Amino acid sequence: MSDSKEYAPVDEGHRWGRAPRRKPVWTSKLIALAALSLTVLTLWRVQRQGDGIPSLQSEQIAKAAARCDYLAREPGPPPDFHQRTHSDRFDPDTPATLIRRAKIWTGNENGTEIIHGDILLENGLIVDIGHIHKSTIKKYKHLEVVDVHNAWVTPGIVDMHSHMGDDSVPELSGSDDYYTPNAAVAPWARSLDGLNTHDLSYELSTAGGVTTAIVLPGSAGVIGGQAFPIKLRKTKERSPTSLLLEPPININTSFPDLNITPQWRHLKQACGENPVSVFGMTRMDVTWAFREAYNKARQLKESQDTYCSKVASGLTDDLGDFPDDLEWEMLVDVLRGKVKVHTHCYEAVDLDQLMRISEEFQFPIASVHHASEAYLVPDVLKRNHGPKPAIALFASQARYKREAYRGSEFAPRILTEHGFDVVMKSDHPVLNSRYLLFEAQQAHYYGLPENVAIASVTSTPARVLGLGHRVGYIKPGWDAGDLVVWDSHPLSIGATPIHVFIDGISQLPSAHVVLKPSSHQKAPKVPNFDKEAAAVVEYDGLPPLKAKKKVGGRVLFANVTTLFSRDGDEVTEMSLVGSGSEDVEGLGIVLVEDGAIQCIGTEHSCAVSVSRPQHNLEIVDLKGGSISPGLVSFGAPLGTAEILSEDSTNDGDVFDPFVKRVPSVLGDERTLVRAVDGLAFGGRDALTAYRSGVTTAITAPSSTGFLGGLSSHFSLGAEHGLKHGAIISEVAGLHVAVSHAVTSASISTQVAALRRLLLHPGEGPGRDHFADVTKGRIPLVIEAHSADIIATLIRLKKEVESATGHTIKMTITGASEAHLLARELAHADVGVVLKPARPFPLKWEEKRILPGPPLTEDTAISRLVGHGVTVGIGIIESWDARNARFDLAWAGLEAGGKISRKQAIKLASTNLEKLLIGSTRSKDTSDFVAFEGGDLFDLESKVVAVISPLQRSVDLL
Repeated sequence: MSDSKEYAPVDEGHRWGRAPRRKPVWTSKLIALAALSLTVLTLWRVQRQGDGIPSLQSEQIAKAAARCDYLAREPGPPPDFHQRTHSDRFDPDTPATLIRRAKIWTGNENGTEIIHGDILLENGLIVDIGHIHKSTIKKYKHLEVVDVHNAWVTPGIVDMHSHMGDDSVPELSGSDDYYTPNAAVAPWARSLDGLNTHDLSYELSTAGGVTTAIVLPGSAGVIGGQAFPIKLRKTKERSPTSLLLEPPININTSFPDLNITPQWRHLKQACGENPVSVFGMTRMDVTWAFREAYNKARQLKESQDTYCSKVASGLTDDLGDFPDDLEWEMLVDVLRGKVKVHTHCYEAVDLDQLMRISEEFQFPIASVHHASEAYLVPDVLKRNHGPKPAIALFASQARYKREAYRGSEFAPRILTEHGFDVVMKSDHPVLNSRYLLFEAQQAHYYGLPENVAIASVTSTPARVLGLGHRVGYIKPGWDAGDLVVWDSHPLSIGATPIHVFIDGISQLPSAHVVLKPSSHQKAPKVPNFDKEAAAVVEYDGLPPLKAKKKVGGRVLFANVTTLFSRDGDEVTEMSLVGSGSEDVEGLGIVLVEDGAIQCIGTEHSCAVSVSRPQHNLEIVDLKGGSISPGLVSFGAPLGTAEILSEDSTNDGDVFDPFVKRVPSVLGDERTLVRAVDGLAFGGRDALTAYRSGVTTAITAPSSTGFLGGLSSHFSLGAEHGLKHGAIISEVAGLHVAVSHAVTSASISTQVAALRRLLLHPGEGPGRDHFADVTKGRIPLVIEAHSADIIATLIRLKKEVESATGHTIKMTITGASEAHLLARELAHADVGVVLKPARPFPLKWEEKRILPGPPLTEDTAISRLVGHGVTVGIGIIESWDARNARFDLAWAGLEAGGKISRKQAIKLASTNLEKLLIGSTRSKDTSDFVAFEGGDLFDLESKVVAVISPLQRSVDLL
């Protein structure tokens, strides 16, 4: 924990040694007064000109007067905005719509107002909500009626950090137009100019309830450029411009339109590692780049103010043109308070720098994005020039680079307690914005209040973007749509849209979804994480993650409702609720000794007493909780990388024989690297996953090419590799990748190489693990997404089996398009590990995904399982390992009853072991996890203990 210092109270204006705030040269009132004087002067001179007295041409004077008047005008909607009768985005072919019997979260009253009633939409606007009189309804000759049967309705989700369209998917040449590499300071660059309307994300994200997004330039540059809010509805014009929501007034000209109210403009900036790494800068260079750019803008602003001063004083004879510069005009508008400035900024050092820039040049920062250390330095952010900035966060994504190492799942609640507006964002396609609501659900799970959590993806980002007068709320006069009807409470895991309206137009005319049961129609009562949230601040973002207590003797788990047990590759569910009793007193107990379950039943049957504990008996009250098998993680470099972007903290990538000759010291291309040799224990992602019920991982050596190596199965809770039970399987499976993404070699070349390695055993004294594959000793695990590549691999399997007479254990990972071959995979006995669990068409090879509800009835998981394919789920990045149980809950709910709870657990436990190791662990050597307050599928439960037979102990967390 770092040393702390106390500072004596100082005058507010001189806090932290800064100078008092300077008054700007031209206040709004002074500029307005000058404009008024100029108008009078103009009229007088026009009159005098009519009398034949020489003067500056009246047209030039009037233009100068209007330009100076514009400087004082504040951006935002005109005063009569909510008196409009039609939306500016209204499509005349859109019928009026009545949404009946809705439970409406309006966004009003700090997100606490809920109205039971109807919503009437007309002309692209919300006309009325609540009880709508029959006489009003009868006025409509053509009215679409949508009965939602008491479903939840919220404003459409607003994504405040997206690169949709600019970093479009699938990734192809020319699809990454989200930043300019030509200048570290580029206020002239506009995300609109790279907006691809063919991005597959529009439909997918709309299916997740996202209706509005701001498309930001990337974070490579110090000042990356101008950002633009869009609506995700496809228009008849099909152009990027037609997607814009309240574009700034000068979007189609080099000069502002002086006749209308200016709209908010948006600017993207970045501190820290991104500009440092991309443009070869240091943090000192970044700060200077900010200061140099804003100093140029300040000089231009002052010359404009001087110009207007002359006009106001009547000194117009040598006035000349209004001083302007297209390269810097955006930053001048920043200094005039006409721009929402959004800044990518992580660490305390960068946040402090940003606040100093804000103070030096007297402009507010509207929002700080990523901001992984913001919760540790709230007082620094309160020094913003103007209101406190909003903080845009991920829920649990952290530690993917050094700047994010101290990121915390408790940041949203801590910042809210300090009075900051908190926004949950996607950084799409970094996170698939289709599941942006999941970020709010996680934030709520870790302590963000219900009303604030829903607002964090609806009302709050709308307000921060200056769009709260038309989106983000459900009020008469607001845009019709941006509305979403949900199949469950929006903070319930797996909540899915039934209807999405944008500009009053339905975006899901045939949604494949039905209302979930009543248990999902209320917000989950989340666990208490007060102690954990306090610890993360106390330990400067790095609280202890190891078990609080390791018990090697007897542990009694009391008040248990359910026990999920495993035997081989099967999972069984046992209810421990007493006969005819739903009380806590009627629940069962589980007795553990030396890390092994000894008795399941009652106090009487297990000969123990909760009220009269025996000597050396640790009692853990699960309060109606559950015990389940420990989950397994696969796909991320857990155990081989702590901070993936830092070479000194990870094992590194193996040699790819297609790219670089394998060093002779290794032998040849048949020499395979073993992950077990590079394992490091005690990493924060590993321990966080362990505390979330993921007790083991199967990790292959990191590879960016064709040849992977030999994976290992190990415990995430072990202190080091020599600890008993730390290494479960030194060699699990043999991993390769066949994809356009991994090497420049053709697919046919990669398959030819794999065929040769399998059919022609190596010579020499060393062990040939490819021969182990052909003899069925270890599985062959192949990363492949394309259905065409998977089909080729199925043929290769049959060819090798025919040639060798042995059955190969083959598993396809990634597998985005595997659902297209569900029948063939089952027939060939080829298993699948979907990675990620909810596929996304990031690359061309992945574009034919099965998106699941509401777009399709089946998910990739339910389709494959339905055809008898053994399926597991994996992850891409290590931070995501902790969310395995939420992925299982989502998989079960999305399947609509086609996958049982037992089958869902197998997706991240026994199935993964079978697919990646070739066999499953016995129940006597398998971990179990104890949940307090619910089971592993609940957002109401919390992991409190890990039961480990191999380590002969119970870890109390």
